Formats: sequence, C-alpha cells, structure tokens
Amino acid sequence: MLKKFRYQIAIFLSVIGPGLITANVDNDSGGILTYSQAGAKYGYLPLWTLIPITLLLIVTQEMCSRMGAVTGKGLSDLIREEFGLRTTFFMMFALVLTNFTNVIAEFAGIATSLELFNISRYISVPICALAVWLLVVKGNYRSVEKIFLVACSLYITYIVSGILLKPDWKEAALYSVKPILMFDTDYITMLIAMVGTSIAPWMQFYLQSAIVEKGITTKEYVQSRVEVIVGCIMTDVVAFFIIVSCAGAIWAHGPKDIETAADAAKALMPFGKYASYLFSAGLFNASFFAACILPLSTVYTVCEGLGFESGVDKRWKEAPEFYWLYTLLVVLGAGVILWPNFPLIKMILWSQVLNGVLLPVVLIYMIMLINKKSLLKEWTNSRLYNAVAWIAVVIMIGLTLALAAITVKQITQPASADVPSSKPLADMQRNDAGRHSLKANVGESGAAHLAR
Repeated sequence: MLKKFRYQIAIFLSVIGPGLITANVDNDSGGILTYSQAGAKYGYLPLWTLIPITLLLIVTQEMCSRMGAVTGKGLSDLIREEFGLRTTFFMMFALVLTNFTNVIAEFAGIATSLELFNISRYISVPICALAVWLLVVKGNYRSVEKIFLVACSLYITYIVSGILLKPDWKEAALYSVKPILMFDTDYITMLIAMVGTSIAPWMQFYLQSAIVEKGITTKEYVQSRVEVIVGCIMTDVVAFFIIVSCAGAIWAHGPKDIETAADAAKALMPFGKYASYLFSAGLFNASFFAACILPLSTVYTVCEGLGFESGVDKRWKEAPEFYWLYTLLVVLGAGVILWPNFPLIKMILWSQVLNGVLLPVVLIYMIMLINKKSLLKEWTNSRLYNAVAWIAVVIMIGLTLALAAITVKQITQPASADVPSSKPLADMQRNDAGRHSLKANVGESGAAHLAR
C-alpha cells in the first residue's frame, strides 16, 4: 500500500505544471483589475459567482487536458484537422486580437505595480520585456516551467493581504452562496467580465499545448487531472481574497470605481501598509508571469493552427515562426505602454468582455471534438460532462445577449428620458444603516462607467 502511494505521488509530481500554471495565470493584471473593481464597486455581492465559475473552469480545463493526453495534439491543431483551415483562421484572428490586448494589459500591470515603488515605466517595462523574451527564447521547457511554478506560489500574497485587512468574513460567507441577479448594464458587464477573465479562451489552447509538450499521456492522466482541478480551485481562492480585500477596505467606506489594479493597492494603504505592499507585489508577479504566458499561448495557437513548428524546446532555427511571433507580441505589447495617452483602461475592460463573448465559440468546438469517437475513443465525454458544458455555453450566450439588448436600449433612448435606477446594491447587502448606497449612472454604457 505504501509503495503504491509513493508511486502515485511520484507520478503526480512528474505531471505538475500545466494545470497549475494555466489556472494561476488566469489571475493576471486584467483579472486582478476586474476582481478589484467588483469588490470596490459591488462589495461582497459578486462572490456568489466564484463557485459556479470554479465548476465551469474545472470542466473546461479537464476536457482540454484530456484531449491533449489522448490525442497528443493541441486544440488549434485538432480544430484545423477536423473543421478546416478557414474556420481555424477566423478563430485564430479573434484570439490573437484578444490575446494581444491582454499582453498590453500585462505590461500595464508591470508598469503600474512598480510605479508604486517609484520605478518609472520607461525603465521597468523595457527591462521586464527583455527578461520575458530571454526567459522563453533562451530557456527550455523544464527551466521555464520551474520558474512559472515559483511564480504560482507567490499568489499567496493576496491571501495574506486579505487576512491583514480583516474584512467582514460573515458577509463574505453569506454572499458566496447567495446569488443576486439584476437587469443592469454595469452589473451584467461585470458578470461577463468575471466569467471572461476566469475562463478565458486562451487558457484552453495553452493548457492542451502544455500537456502535449510535457509528454503527458493516458497513463499519467489520472494524476494530471488532479493537478488541473487543484489549479482551478487555487485560482478562484485567490480571486475570492482579491474581492474580499477590496470590499472590506474600499466598498465598506463607500462604493468606488477604480481605474487600475494599482489604484486598489493605493486605496488599501490607509487600512494596512503591508497589505498594500503585498497587493502591489502580487500585481507585479501576476503581470510578469502572464506577460510570459499569454504571448506563448498565442504563438502556440497560431503555429499549431497553420502547421508551423512550435515549442519552447525547439531552437530558433527549428521554429522561426514561433519565436518571431513571440518576439513581435512582446515588443508591441511593451511598446504600447510607453505610448502617451493610450486609452488603456477601456481596452483592458473590453478585452475581458470579449473573452466572455468568444468563450462559447471555443467551448462549442471543444465539445464537438471531445465527443468524436474517432479521436477520443473510450475517453469521450459522459452525459453529465456534456450537460454541464452545454449549460456553460447557454449561460454565456444569454449574458452576452442581455448586455447587447441593454446597451442598444440605452443608445436609442432619448437623453432627456428618465432612466429608472436599479435598487442600490448596498441595500441588498443586509441594508446596514452605516452603509453607503451605490447609485451607478445606468444611462451610460457599462464599460464607460467602469473606466470613468
């Protein structure tokens, strides 16, 4: 029994990497901004979304890792083979657009987090961009993976920061299991952004490619699946503490819109100097970490989809398209941050919404692929998995259509018309006498209000 247990542990340790890394990169600078805004503006109310998001994340990530282990091919590779180059091209175009916006957001996170320590972005961004480039181009898969795993462990700074701020744990527990929905542009935009940043399309492509490059097969899949599930739970535990930190330190003293994740760190300063520093350090770690992974995910997707050689273990001569595209994404992503007056905040927020809009398309292709007996054989989805996956698609499409309908209504509504305001969210949150009510201007678009 002990020998078998040791063997299982050894196998588990050998497969650690893809699941933990993919899930933790999910909490990048755009994700931290989204969660920080959710907590600062809506308090503990958005916490209920984390449980269903975690379940959906586990299901989607498990399907990708299973397809990678069974077929030995990446997701875009399978889409090209099964649905044709034209379909693959349009999906890649949308993913590149979304991912490039996210790469810009990561370098923005690097700049703003280090500016809190009085380091100019004109120094920090070029140096970090060079470090990101060297890490992937000059390293191999094993060395890069070890560094990424160390970065995963540093997300504990958000947990420590949340504990130091002493939020209302009773309310946090209550609203973690108490769903509240409202027909309000800002709120629906935030829900789509939270789902989009928690279950992003790029994750599915990167995880499957990482599983393939690590060489995980069906023999190690049971242990790999455990690693994927642990990673999914970890990422949403971190999201919980980010929301709780901002709810306890910012929303409790008056609902507030914040423009960057660094603003959240500044707002935490009066309530705990060390908590603010830890939040800032966590933002830098998350941004630098994701600035490596997101361009990598993009080039994996494009090269696999077009049939080019790809992989960190390949040399430049063996995979020139892979490394040139990676270099281009890093250089342009960093360069935009040094462009004065670039409308960065609106781009970040809409990129998170675009993630939520694109996700159903990716999920539909994933479900179709994983149910192909010719590809997966006995590893196809069960009825339960298919039911959960299709429910996820329906929910995302429903949220997206609701947002579009509200936005069109507001655009076509005369400016002089009285717009009925939604019930103040603070009243919903136990109607405490000392709380400030939130009076969002529902006459403007969700993203405009969030980026104000």
